[in-house]
Amino acid sequence: MQRTYRPLTICRSVVGFCAACFFFLMQDGAIAAANNTLEKIRETGVIVLGYRIGSSPFSFLDATLKPVGYSMDLCARVVDNIRETLQLRDLKVKLVAVTSVTRIPLVANGTVDLECGVTTNTAERHKSASFALTTFVAQTRLLSKKSAGIRSLEDLRGQAVVSTVGTTSIQYLNEVNATRKLGMRILAGKEDVDSFLMVQTDRAVAYAMDDVLLYSLVAKAADPQSFSISDRTLTVEPYGIALPKDDPAFKRLVDGVIVGLFRSGEIYAIYKHWFESPIPPYGRNLRLPMSKALQQVIAKPTDSSDPKDY
Repeated sequence: MQRTYRPLTICRSVVGFCAACFFFLMQDGAIAAANNTLEKIRETGVIVLGYRIGSSPFSFLDATLKPVGYSMDLCARVVDNIRETLQLRDLKVKLVAVTSVTRIPLVANGTVDLECGVTTNTAERHKSASFALTTFVAQTRLLSKKSAGIRSLEDLRGQAVVSTVGTTSIQYLNEVNATRKLGMRILAGKEDVDSFLMVQTDRAVAYAMDDVLLYSLVAKAADPQSFSISDRTLTVEPYGIALPKDDPAFKRLVDGVIVGLFRSGEIYAIYKHWFESPIPPYGRNLRLPMSKALQQVIAKPTDSSDPKDY
């Protein structure tokens, strides 16, 4: 599918500002020691992007097995900025598939420079990685078959419920199961599609996950009308691009690109392309208007990991 919007042209002032910040920080020996991502990219001529194979519409494989999606588009803008800032016309992009389990470790050990997936910014993850400004705000809900009549966690007492391994959703389920003594049997899917399959095959009565991912999975199902997503929300999930920890110059550059998208209004075109238009490979439209929470983030950018700030 061809894009229906023009690629963002970063204004010269933003590029100049980022370049100036990079130059200034590299003069300071103490900061330069931590500021190694841009230097590594400049020396190798390669930037490494982490992507997900099945987290539509954020990061997934299209019909040609090319990683595409909302997060991939945002990372592409960052790559364009780095190419111009470092004057690397031949900058190569290396793509590395990550999972909910491997994404943060691969950023932490320097294998991945930008994690372009669907990752919640949490205080716990800040121990291993940094996060750029928030680019999406999701809420955790429960997906189940309509025939199961699941509306809340209380309906899951003594039942089997699934979430995806390595996610904040499965952590939440374990915590609430212990504190409220619900007696749930918690199952873990390797990827979101695996978790959804457990509900489809009745191995679990419900799937707890971020609502936008649930809407995407249901949209691709053969019988979407047979599933229900709860009205009640469990948690608030601010998404951000994961970055190497303790690298202020790199984070400042990435944040500058995101702010540029927000201020230019280009973010609205990118959002509409992935959330309010037919998306590959099935051509189905999520018809998901931008939330008030995300609109507030665009107006006042933040990288907070505290759900109360959204």
